Amino acid sequence: MSLEIIILAAGQGTRMRSALPKVLHKVGAFPLLEHVYRLARALEADKISIVY
Repeated sequence: MSLEIIILAAGQGTRMRSALPKVLHKVGAFPLLEHVYRLARALEADKISIVY
């Protein structure tokens, strides 16, 4: 069985009052998107798609 993961990463983060998209804000040492992507890689997905 194959595993395909879609990461929904759209959004400007206007409520955060930042010019930076919300998925690019750092959480610890890495942007939020990087944390989610690393989790997807750890699951050894056959395909990872990012919708931005």
